Parts: sequence; C-alpha cells; structure tokens
Amino acid sequence: MARPPLVPPGPELDRTERTRYARHLLLPDLGSTGQRRLRAARVLVVGAGGLGSPALLYLAAAGVGTLGIVDDDVVEATNLQRQVVHGDADVGRAKTASAADAVHAVSPLTTVVEHRERLTADNALDVVADYDLVLDGADNFPTRYLVGDACARLGVPHVWGSVFRFDGQVSVWWAGEGPCYACVFPRQPPPDAVPSCAVGGVLGAVCASIGSVMATEAVKLVTGVGEPLVGRLLVHDALGQTWDALPVRADAACRVCGSGADATRPLGWASAREDDGSADAGPADPRPTVTALGLRDVLARGDVLLVDVREAGEREVVTIPGSAWLPMDGVRAGTPDDPLPGLDVPRGGPVYVVCKTGARSAEAAALLRSRGVEAVDVEGGVLAWVRDVDPSLPTY
Repeated sequence: MARPPLVPPGPELDRTERTRYARHLLLPDLGSTGQRRLRAARVLVVGAGGLGSPALLYLAAAGVGTLGIVDDDVVEATNLQRQVVHGDADVGRAKTASAADAVHAVSPLTTVVEHRERLTADNALDVVADYDLVLDGADNFPTRYLVGDACARLGVPHVWGSVFRFDGQVSVWWAGEGPCYACVFPRQPPPDAVPSCAVGGVLGAVCASIGSVMATEAVKLVTGVGEPLVGRLLVHDALGQTWDALPVRADAACRVCGSGADATRPLGWASAREDDGSADAGPADPRPTVTALGLRDVLARGDVLLVDVREAGEREVVTIPGSAWLPMDGVRAGTPDDPLPGLDVPRGGPVYVVCKTGARSAEAAALLRSRGVEAVDVEGGVLAWVRDVDPSLPTY
C-alpha cells in the first residue's frame, strides 16, 4: 500500500540541481517535487560498514540533503572487501570521517552529520529524533534492538538490512503502520547462536544488493513513491539468485509497540531475553584462563592439546601452529564418554581451547568441564595471539 511522503518539498531546484538530477526529474512518479523532498530529507544511517556504504553512496547521489552517520569504529584492512566508502588510505581513520569524505566526493551538496559514538540507551532517542527515517546496517543484535526500540518509540520508519555469507534480508519496520523489529524478532538470540560476518564471512557484493534495496526504500518513503516493504520481509539468496517476499505483521502483544507496551521502560529493554535466569543470576563461576603469552610458554613445553573451535574458513586465514581443530558444532556434539569427538583427550593434563576472540572458546571450555575435562580458555583468542605473540600473522 502506498503511503504519503514523509518529507514536505523544499524550495524550487536551481539550474545546477535540475541538471544533476535530470534522470530523476524524468520519472513521472518522482519528478521535481520528489527531488525537492529528497533535498529536504534528513536520513540517519547506523553503521558505515557493509550495508551503510552502498546506502550512503546512493542516498548522496540521489540528492538527500542531510545524512547522519553513526559509527564509533575505525577502518580496518578487513573492512575493505565490502565497505566501499573506505579505501586503503583510510585504514586507521574514524569510519564516520572516511564515509563523510566519500559522501562529499559524490555529492558536495549533501550535509553530513558525524555521530562518532556508539548508540546507547542514553543517547539513541536524542540522535534518532533529529531525522525523518533511519537506515539500520548495524552488525550486532543489541544495536539492532536498540535502534528498533528507539524508532518505534518515536514513530520513525526503520529501514533494516542484514547479511550473512551469501544471504541477505531487508524490511521496513514502522510501528503504527506495520510491525516493528521486535514484533517479528521478539527475542535476541543467545551469544554466538548466530555467527557474525567476522566469524562466518560474507560475500561483499551481497552487501551492495541489500544496501541498494535499503536506499531504494528510503527514497520511496521520503517521496511517497511506490509501495514500501512495510509488512513484508524480503529474503535474498545470492547463490540461487532468488528474492522472496514473506508477509510479516504487527504483534498486538509486542512489548515494544503493542497495546500494552510501557512507554516509560528503559530503552533497549526489548533485547533482554526472558526466562533465562539472567536477572537473578549470581556471579559467574570462575573459569581457568590463560593469556596468549601464557599459552606461548605452555606450547613451548610441548605435548599440549590446543583445540581451535573456529570455522574452517577462519583457519584458512590464520591458525596458531600446532593447534587441533574441532568446530563448535563438534564440541557441542560431544559426550562425557567422548568429550572431543575425533580427538584424543590427554589424561591428567589440561586441554586449551581457542577461538577468534574468546566467546566461543569460553562456551567450549565450559562444556568440556561439565564432561570432566580440565579445560582452559585462551583469553582474547587468535587475535590476541597475533597481537601479543606473532604480529607477522594475518588477522581478520
């Protein structure tokens, strides 16, 4: 269903603008009035990464007058495979600054507002309230739920995208007009239940596919052209080169936008998982750990089992010499009689467990200890090994 344009038209276009946006002016449904709406629009892009990059470039080229960019990260070499607003010379720079330069190179007429900060429950409402709509390209669940919560609270349309490996999803969440993010995804998954792109990888061009759809949805919402993805979840399979639209609907009992939602609750409350005991849980049990430097000394003594629980593709990038491999699914499949399927567990000595940064290895070590194995978690994972022991190794 078509919806009224979000933004009223600004002043008439001058001669330079009419030339620059001539191909838009030729579109009967958009025309000069639509272009004036774009120039008057204020659009916030959360994340100057894989999805934010193409979205920012196309929104700038489309003539959006003000683009806000939220990101507290700096450019790393591993970003360059898909984050096309950054280049080799930008490594080490703030992503907002690099992205702002790229936007201005495309469209000097666009005003860029840098929010060089992480969105939190304390600042999200203030940031979002200054914009007509939000494009959410966040790469983690807490930020996604926070953005969705803030947009629902303020009634701001929330254009959301997500990518993983060769797949992508995109929708428009809009409380009051259709479902919000929490209506369709009411529970944040447990840590490491859904691997990130940094763990599972992503084809860079899939980010372009999803990011360009996000930009298209933003243009449609601003100008009132076409039917936005409200009430539909678009799913893309790049390997099969298919696009499927799944119907989704608002949940009357949604804790964020439902009839009984508490408008005074702390922002981001929707990301908390119910019935997991976390509210009443006491301090976590102490767990044996070792630093990367400590592991180096242990390995130097020889006859040590170091188990790498990362995925195969991660080991293609970098490994700690001498490590054995059993991915997390294999560890989870173990039993007290066979705690590490396919590996011989030494008797009377500890087993050291490593992953990329320490999250998966902590889970694996806890599982092994529940099976009677003396397991030690390597703090900081392979990245700590590269940083502290052998900086000549590649990272990711």
